[in-house]
Amino acid sequence: MTFLQSTMLWGLFAASIPVIIHLLNRRRHRTVKWAAMQFLLKATRESRGKKRLRHILILTCRALGIAALVTAAALPVVSSFLGLGAGKPDLIVLVFDRSASMEGNPASGSIPRRELGLQRVVSALSEMDGSRVVLMDSASGTPQDLPSPGVIAELSATAATDTAADLPGLLNATAEFLAATPAKAEVWVVSDLQASNWSPDDDRWTSIQAAFSNLSQPPQLRILALGGDDAANQSIRILASRRSGDRLLLDLEVTRSGDATNPLNLQVTTQLNGASNTDPMTIDGQQFRFQKSLVLGDEDESGFGWVSIPGDGNLRDNVAYFAYGPARPLKSLVVSPGGESADYLMLAAAPDPSGIQTVERIDAAAFPSTDQSGIASIFWAAPLPEGPSAVELTRFLENGGHVVFFPPLADSESSFLEINWSPITRAAQEQFFILDSWDRKDGLLRDGIDGTPLSGERLRAIQRRIPVGEASILSRWDDAEPFMVRRVIGRGTAWFVGSTPDYKWSNLGDADVLLPIVQRALAAGAERFDSGFLAELGSPEAGGELTQSRERLDAYVTNTNADPEFVAGVYRLDDRTIALNRPAEEDLSGVLGSEALDRILEGTRYSLFEDTSSSARESISRGVWRSFLIAMLFFLLAEALLCLPKRQPPTFHATPGAASPTAR
Repeated sequence: MTFLQSTMLWGLFAASIPVIIHLLNRRRHRTVKWAAMQFLLKATRESRGKKRLRHILILTCRALGIAALVTAAALPVVSSFLGLGAGKPDLIVLVFDRSASMEGNPASGSIPRRELGLQRVVSALSEMDGSRVVLMDSASGTPQDLPSPGVIAELSATAATDTAADLPGLLNATAEFLAATPAKAEVWVVSDLQASNWSPDDDRWTSIQAAFSNLSQPPQLRILALGGDDAANQSIRILASRRSGDRLLLDLEVTRSGDATNPLNLQVTTQLNGASNTDPMTIDGQQFRFQKSLVLGDEDESGFGWVSIPGDGNLRDNVAYFAYGPARPLKSLVVSPGGESADYLMLAAAPDPSGIQTVERIDAAAFPSTDQSGIASIFWAAPLPEGPSAVELTRFLENGGHVVFFPPLADSESSFLEINWSPITRAAQEQFFILDSWDRKDGLLRDGIDGTPLSGERLRAIQRRIPVGEASILSRWDDAEPFMVRRVIGRGTAWFVGSTPDYKWSNLGDADVLLPIVQRALAAGAERFDSGFLAELGSPEAGGELTQSRERLDAYVTNTNADPEFVAGVYRLDDRTIALNRPAEEDLSGVLGSEALDRILEGTRYSLFEDTSSSARESISRGVWRSFLIAMLFFLLAEALLCLPKRQPPTFHATPGAASPTAR
């Protein structure tokens, strides 16, 4: 129970006034023993116990009546969310999560969690009349004062969005705001506790704990977790989009919520430049990846569209948008002195003679003066670059390019990105180094989009070099030595492969392993050119600062009054067309546990209220002052009844000359 006017509780001392008056009255009378009265006292001794109990009940009713009146004046509010507070705060900072996952419905309801959270907040704030309320929403991240609780649901700052929520950033900004606005404050956090939004392993939580603890008046942190089981839901997203000649290739993924494993028949609708097409599909398992090839007309140099599935438990994750521009060839560069390795690399980089993919070979010495514009990926089969070559290659990586390094044929002590090649090691006579294990979900050796595994076990090597340095190991030989490692530099990636496509070294020149490595590196490097057409909301590529020139182009409009910069769709930003989609982490189903919450908020005055209700009529707080007024009236009425004089029995008097006695 929380008291909005807690200072009125000092009036509870008034409940002792009837007791004090009673004690003072007792001191006014002096007991004197009188022999003539002993007989009368003895006659009434049997009724003394009842009279004393009656007096105690009268005294109790008077005290409780005063206490109930004072408590009602303190405006008590009953709420598990508000807890046993010390009164109404001067300032309430409402941290409101309006990410895409908040549009999910509880299993037993049809109202999104965001709307349920708004209803709970409005009901709680209605009992906090007089407190300043500041909204900190997850999309804009900027504080704004709320005029009244009743308008919260009508604000664009609380509307549905397709963005993610950065809870560490929001709470850090809240701590900075409270440091600049000292007051008796409370912080209310409304969220579904999606783990990807809370980022429990983020290093910022330590500084957030210190920031709240070091405030002159540390606030009470109250978390309203809108949990419970989720309604059945499927989401669709575009993993990659690339144009190949007169076709647009879309890598798609459908994810199912919960533990559903039974086959699901789903209608997938594709809209391309105004033309719509629907295909039935059977989804088996939790995740299903597939590729869709869209035929583009000769006149369609650029365009856009979307892929959608029927509505379900979350209407914000049922559509994914795409856009494309004019066709361009995939250009790659082979840096090698020539020979068998270079020939196989050039063949794998441009296997189609149609000209869609082009490749050029140069010597390592010529690389610094080579024009790198339009090059998607570089395949480096020479000693690791140094000097100007290293500078140019690092710039290429930072701009989003991909470079695959193969070991040189001769020994070399050079290094790049603090990674170098070990000396050449040879397998024992009539034996091979065999590729034993690799990451099937990530990297250049991952399974195909339809789940088809790579035939990596066919790779045999007579000679090899081990990449040595700080990098992520994605595959290993049968003796546990690394075969392929990865190092991320800026927006690009450097890959180091422990053998070369030369049959004096290995059978890497076969298409089983080399072709997927080269083609996937090419596709990944080309994404930086396609990023002008496909991006996630909140990313630097989304151009969030160009809101004045933002124009929506698609006709698939979800119901929301949020600012356009927070809503997925196809937009024209200045002179470019871009398809903006929700961030990938919004499709993750993990929820932050209580232990993780205790860890990241250690040292703060926080309390957790888990709301699993699916009804908008539920309230997290309720004023009970009327109940105390009713209780006061009850106690006063009981006191009045106890104070009534005891009814005397009728007496009879004989009247002279009368036939019978008369009762009076």
